[in-house]
Amino acid sequence: MQKRPLPVDNAIELRRRNNELSILNAIASALNSSVELDQALQTGLSQVAELLGLHTGWVWLINEETGKTYLAASQNLPPALQNNPRRMKGTCHCLDTYLEGDLEGAANVNVLTCSRLSGLVDGTDGLRYHASIPLYERGKKMGVLNVASTDWRELSPDDLRLLYTIGDLLSIAIERSRLFARNAQMSIVEERNRLAREIHDTLAQGLTAVSLQLESADALLEASADSERIRNVVRQALSLTRANLEEARRSVLDLRAAPLEGRTLMKALEALTKEVSNRGKTRVRFEAAGDDRPLPVRIEAGLYRIAQEALANVNQHAHARLARLRLEITPEQAMLRVWDNGQGFEPEQVPKGRYGLIGMNERARLLGGTLCLESSPGNGACIEVTVPLK
Repeated sequence: MQKRPLPVDNAIELRRRNNELSILNAIASALNSSVELDQALQTGLSQVAELLGLHTGWVWLINEETGKTYLAASQNLPPALQNNPRRMKGTCHCLDTYLEGDLEGAANVNVLTCSRLSGLVDGTDGLRYHASIPLYERGKKMGVLNVASTDWRELSPDDLRLLYTIGDLLSIAIERSRLFARNAQMSIVEERNRLAREIHDTLAQGLTAVSLQLESADALLEASADSERIRNVVRQALSLTRANLEEARRSVLDLRAAPLEGRTLMKALEALTKEVSNRGKTRVRFEAAGDDRPLPVRIEAGLYRIAQEALANVNQHAHARLARLRLEITPEQAMLRVWDNGQGFEPEQVPKGRYGLIGMNERARLLGGTLCLESSPGNGACIEVTVPLK
């Protein structure tokens, strides 16, 4: 039995729907490619312009803290706007209408005249009108997407529906980026709270011990005790002071700005390897496998700090020419491996006062994971940390 061809109208409708789905899929993929707000907006805007045959576009967002609007992204602005930034500041007709709550959907875009372009003859590349697509996320106002073209045609209901759906995708991407930024900020607070506890448990106790030793020395001096006995107490105080100074330096280094903010763990580790290679004698290579996806904040921060401490140890103690840092992410676990071709050591004979390995072990344990260390004199060292993700 032969299949009958679709009626012409049905075939046209099917092609139109397939084209819409292809456009939405391409834009969704572009928006999902980054959790950084600026990059997501710019990528999404360029995709909208390219796939819908438009020329120019820009995105206004509402600042969550001040409630004021600002230009968050733009694509191919005409010279009159590109060379005159003041025209792209402040409110305009579409923003005022949106903020007042009258801009419903994109249904009235055909009658909106762009107040930023009105009155201009030169430098507009022929643009006069634009479509305004409101951006909402669960009823919350996010901003406005504006798109324009020199050959802008009458917008059909299908065009409006497609633009409105694109606006929904963009709103979701904006909210996701903001949530990611908030999570990164929370990880900063959590890390600093951990450092505060660590300082209390190490520096505060260490300084108390130094104080006790100095008080003992003072008492011995008043009692005209044997000079050697006094000298031993002072030496102990000096030893404790040096250890606390080293601990203070390590804690201060940890208080630097959070390196993961706005980046996935893979991107942050890649930047770390470049930084270590540039400032030290060891060349570090970064390898990654698996999905470059956001992990729970505490896991990202913990693994980053472990990698940071491991590479610091390589630079300071290994005398290695080459080191490798590898991150592998699967649905079940995250695995971090740091390997170097340095002088190696006996793990059972680590000198006292070296807190790096202790700290890495503790971080791995707090993440519910394990740390494995392999090393021997002359054969380099390898640290592997495995953290379950389920």
